[in-house]
This record gives sequence, structure tokens and C-alpha cells, in this order.
Amino acid sequence: MTLQYWYMLPVAIAIATIATASGVGGATFFAPLFLLALDLLPDVAIGAALVTEVFGFASGLYAYARKRLIDYRLGKVLLVTTIPMALLGVWMSELIEPDTLKAILGVGLFTVAANSLRAPERKDIFRLDKAIQEEYGGEKAETRLITAEGEEIRYTVCNRTEGRLIAGLGGLFKGMIATGLGELNDHFLLERCRVPSKVSVATGVFVVLFTTLSASVGHLVGLALTGGQELTTVLSLVIFTIPGVILGGQLGPWVISRFPQHALERGLHSLFLLFAALTLAEVVL
Repeated sequence: MTLQYWYMLPVAIAIATIATASGVGGATFFAPLFLLALDLLPDVAIGAALVTEVFGFASGLYAYARKRLIDYRLGKVLLVTTIPMALLGVWMSELIEPDTLKAILGVGLFTVAANSLRAPERKDIFRLDKAIQEEYGGEKAETRLITAEGEEIRYTVCNRTEGRLIAGLGGLFKGMIATGLGELNDHFLLERCRVPSKVSVATGVFVVLFTTLSASVGHLVGLALTGGQELTTVLSLVIFTIPGVILGGQLGPWVISRFPQHALERGLHSLFLLFAALTLAEVVL
């Protein structure tokens, strides 16, 4: 390992703060940054981004677990699909030409930006939560959670097969280009599977963390088998990005309380579009 990437510590703090405040996975930021700014090979950039994201999400998972908002039964059902698909994505990324993989990442970033634009606003989330409680929150509800604060949440998961298919697709792209799963799951669990917003976010973090962990291990094993130099580069990066995302994860809630959510979302849309355009331009030019 070397200390050549020391400047990634403040960069990682800034990225993790934005990611935590917006609810977007950090790898969505890190993968194109490593590709464009550091000029790393796609498999190295994606592997480093996934390893970094694992530690960022671990902090969030601990917080949601303490609040008792995670539907572990639903999470395990989704992981049965997402983990194998993520490993398939890792394997596919090793077979795809670097320029083609960059192009797929660029298209993926455009998709994330488009999906963010259609995300429900706070008033729509409140309306959906109310509808879920009225339709599925009665005595016949299949799932009943008691939060750490004593709140009872009742619901019945709908469209299970559709949910597994969407989660599997997100897992595939998570392993291949380090983005897609969290951005698909958050909205889909609420809008289609009819899981209350608090539980959908918490369960989404649970699924993304363990899927990302599996994908990152897959990438690290692949890099180690190719000779070790690429693995050394990843380790030289993550010794600075990991503490950065841990610190940034604690600053995210502070940012949310002081900046308008709408302004943050618009800024993210612009950033994703810029990353996507630059990634695709590098492939074309």
C-alpha cells in the first residue's frame, strides 16, 4: 500500500455527507470519480467504490437496527435474489471490455438521475403511508413490527415476485457497475410492494449492505487473482475513503437539517448527469 491517495480523505468525507443526506449509495459517486479523476481501470474503480460503500452503509444499518425498523424476513427473501445476481454482475464485468463497461456505467448514471426525478415528494410519501395503513394495516396484516419507540407498524407485502425481479436486476447492476440496487429498491418497496416508508428505507439499507459486501468480495478476489497490483491500488484508496465515509455519514443528518431537501436533490441530478456525460464522452472520444 502507498499514501499517494491521501487527498481522498476530505473528498470521501464530502461525498459521504452528500450521499447520506440524499439517501443515494456512495458507490454511485465514487465509481465515476475513480474512473474520471484518477484514471483507474473500470474493475479497479468499481471494486474500490463497493468496498468503500460497505463501510458507509454499515453505520446506517446499525442505526436502523437500533430503531427496530428493519423487516429481516423481507430482507432475507430479497438477498436470496440480489446476492447471486450481484456475483453474476461481478463475473460479467470481468468479461466486458473496459470501454463498454464505462459506457454501461454512463447509461446507469443517467438512469439513476431519471429515477431520482420521479422519486415521491414528502407529501406523496405521507399519502402512501396512510393508504398502506388503511388498506393493509388491519388485524389481517401479515407483518407486524414494534419499533424501539413503541410504534406499531402493520402491513402486508404485495407484488412479491415483481419485487424479487426488480431487486435481482438492481443486484446485477450493483455487481457490474456499483450502482442501481438502492436507487431501485427504495421507491419500489414503498410504491409497489406497499411497505411503509420507514421500513422500506431501513430494509433497503440492509439489502444493499449485504449485497454490496458480496459484490465487493467478488471484485477483490478477482483483482487478487489477476496479479495483485490492482488489489494494492484498491487498498491504497480505501485506507483513506473508509474513514472518510464513516465521518461523512455522521455529518449527513446535520446537512439535511440545514439545507432544503429539494435543492440537494436538484444538485444531485445535475451531478449524476455530468458524471454520465463525462463517462460516455471519454468512451466516444
